[in-house]
This record gives sequence, C-alpha cells and structure tokens, in this order.
Amino acid sequence: QLQLEESGGGLVQPGGSLKLSCSVSGVALEDYAIGWFRQAPGKEREWVSCISSSGISTHYPPPVKGRSTISRDNAKNTVYFEINSLRPEDTAVYYCAAKLPPRRSANVCFGNNIDYDYWGQGTQVTVYS
Repeated sequence: QLQLEESGGGLVQPGGSLKLSCSVSGVALEDYAIGWFRQAPGKEREWVSCISSSGISTHYPPPVKGRSTISRDNAKNTVYFEINSLRPEDTAVYYCAAKLPPRRSANVCFGNNIDYDYWGQGTQVTVYS
C-alpha cells in the first residue's frame, strides 16, 4: 500500500525558505511521478510542481517558478520541494501526490490534481510578518 507523508512545514518570515519532504513508503519511488500541490483557506487546491518518474522532467507554474525546486532521491524514497523568497500568499497546506505513469511516460510530468491517485495528509506552511 503506497503511503506518502509530508514534513518540513512551519512558520517562516517573508523572504525566508523552506524545504519540504515527501516520504514515500510501500512502493518503489522510482516508478512514480510526484506532484506538489497547495491549498490555502477558502481556495481550491493549486499545483506548484511536478517531477517525472525518471526525474528528467520538472515543471513549475508562474506563482512559484524561479524560486522553487523539486528533486527526488529514490534511494531515500523521498521527494523534496524547496521554495525560496517566501511570501504571505504562499501560506497554505502543502501536499505531495503520486502517480504511476502509463507505459512510455517515464519522462512525463503531471500538473493536474486529477492525474494523481495517492495523496499525503499535508504539511502547513505559514508565512507571516
């Protein structure tokens, strides 16, 4: 049974950085594409990053592009999402999600929440002045 567990959230001042971790258990992480999403109070869940199962492809939407990095360490069964220059609007619960890609899609990065089959419980990130 695949399980995901996020960690690394917390309170941080504007301009600060956080590195979130997504620990995956029950499966071989190398087979799965991973996405990061966030949800602020009263708002819909928003995609913030993805990485293909091969690790070759990564993508970021405009709100975080240029100040965030997704990476994976298959040996540690962990995917990371680091975000810098944090702003109050980055405040949200951050989730990681996993997808077993179709055949010949190891280099595909998935950016829609309906693509993903497995979700973690989330970790809170609060950016405050």
